Amino acid sequence: MTMKKIKPTIVLLLIPVIIFTLTSFNTNKVQTVEWLTWEEAINKVETDKNPKKIFVDVYTDWCGWCKKMDKDTFNNPEVAAYMSEHFYMVKMDAEGKEPIEYKGKTFKFVPQGRRGYHELAAALLQGKMSYPTVLFLNEKQQILSPVPGYQNAENFLKIAKFFGDDIFLKKNWQDYDSEVN
Repeated sequence: MTMKKIKPTIVLLLIPVIIFTLTSFNTNKVQTVEWLTWEEAINKVETDKNPKKIFVDVYTDWCGWCKKMDKDTFNNPEVAAYMSEHFYMVKMDAEGKEPIEYKGKTFKFVPQGRRGYHELAAALLQGKMSYPTVLFLNEKQQILSPVPGYQNAENFLKIAKFFGDDIFLKKNWQDYDSEVN
C-alpha cells in the first residue's frame, strides 16, 4: 500500500478550518469559580484599588448537600460568572486543621466530639454550625448575612444579586423576593 502525497492546496484550505476550530473551543470555555483561601481574600480586599465583597462557602468533607451545591450551583456557568465578577470566593472547611491569622488573632481547630470545628468558621457562623452555610461580607469584612442550607443555582443567584448588586441597601429581602418571583 502506498501513501499518496497531500496536495499543498488542500493543506492551505485546512489551516483556517483548524484555526477556527481551536479558537472556538477557547471562546466556549466554561466559566469556573476561582476559590481563594481566607487569607488570600482578606489580602485582596485590603490591597485592591476597587475591592469586591467576600463570599464564604462554609462546608465539611462529609456534607452531601455541600458537594451537591458545588456540583450544581457553583459550577453553573451563570452563577460562576456572576460570582467571579462581584465577589472574592472563599472555600472554608469548618473542620479545617490549619490555623488562620485574622485581625491579630490566631483561629485554630478545636477537637470536640467526633469531629471538632475551626474557630473562625464558628465565629463567622455565630456558633450556628450547619452545612452548607454561605456568608456574604461587604468590602469592609462585615457580615451582611449567613445563608444556611442548600440553594439551587436559580435561588442562589437571586440571593447573590441581592448582596452583590447592593439591593439590600435599598430594600428588604421580602420586597425583593416578591418582585423577582
